[in-house]
Amino acid sequence: MLSADAIVDLALSIVDEDGSAALTLSAVATAAGVAPPSLYKHVRNLAELRALVSARVMSELADQAGEAVLGRSADEAVRALMTAWRAYVRRCPNRYAALIQSPEPHTAEPGERLLAILFATLRAYGMEDSAAIHAARCLRAVAHGFAVLETEGAFGLPENLEESYDLLIHMVIAGLRAPRGGDRPGAA
Repeated sequence: MLSADAIVDLALSIVDEDGSAALTLSAVATAAGVAPPSLYKHVRNLAELRALVSARVMSELADQAGEAVLGRSADEAVRALMTAWRAYVRRCPNRYAALIQSPEPHTAEPGERLLAILFATLRAYGMEDSAAIHAARCLRAVAHGFAVLETEGAFGLPENLEESYDLLIHMVIAGLRAPRGGDRPGAA
């Protein structure tokens, strides 16, 4: 039975196999064995389908991050979160590339879940409000950046990527533990 969820499942299969550029309503209709106009009963257009795909990806990432940090705190939680993020991108690079990175109404709920996980992880470092937002942005940027560069084959030097990622995690944790703002020695 065709439904919005079934259409997203088919769209994700196309993205996983051929990348997000291959995602068209025609390709989904072909995979579903229906004519393209049949999809309009469930999705308005390709933009909405891409947003629904993005919401599913964000939900999967939030679920994986939540499972990874469950029962952990502070350094252990940061390490688990960053490891889970990278693992998701490595396992599903095309799917992750289809994620709409800017705020989008369809991704609001899973995005809020992911942010809640990030903020909960950062509370162990005494971070709340503005400090937590800045730290969450940094954490997202490093996990996203490293994983995307890795899946795109951007690291050509022979050094072990696991060692590089371990160093990155260590640097993030050291940064989270460092005094901030007016607490820094010599800060005015």
